[in-house]
Amino acid sequence: MEWFRQLSGLEIAYFIIACAGTLLLLIQIILMLVGAGGDADLDTDTDADGMPDTHTDTGVSLFTIKGLTAFFAIGGWMGLVLLSYDVNVGLSIGLSVLAGLVAYFVVWLLVRLVLRLQEDGTTDYASAQGKTATVYVSIPPRRTGRGKVTLTLQGRYTEADAVTDDEERIPVDATVEIVGSAGDFFVVRRKEEN
Repeated sequence: MEWFRQLSGLEIAYFIIACAGTLLLLIQIILMLVGAGGDADLDTDTDADGMPDTHTDTGVSLFTIKGLTAFFAIGGWMGLVLLSYDVNVGLSIGLSVLAGLVAYFVVWLLVRLVLRLQEDGTTDYASAQGKTATVYVSIPPRRTGRGKVTLTLQGRYTEADAVTDDEERIPVDATVEIVGSAGDFFVVRRKEEN
């Protein structure tokens, strides 16, 4: 504890800023590891519709909590180290702010790169037009009911409802061509076998 008493006022300020930033950074890392996000900003209901309004910080905006904690942690430690080597006070403040800004933008860029790796898992039924599928549950004629088809869509095995405009029921295991989609089902026709 003797070393702490020997610190100057600016060194104590750097130490407090660095410790607070580091602690918040560690809390964010732990929350991310357990899946709690660690970067949420919550607001109250401001439009009086009775539903709580929530906004989460995705990290894409320039001003993020992750970036601010990196700024304070790195900037604080840099300032403390510079002052311990008897660097000029003005230079230490400038370099610690610069180091904090570099850390801030590095975190911002890393978060943007990570978010680019995310993929929307929603199945795009329109992309199936022209593909062939196999009937899993027979399809009634003239859109009088729904059957089911299976196919590989967007790299995944997919099972979906299907209707047909054909005059005859399409039996199980028949090969069909997808001619369109409407909402959550396909419109198919029996594929002529060669």
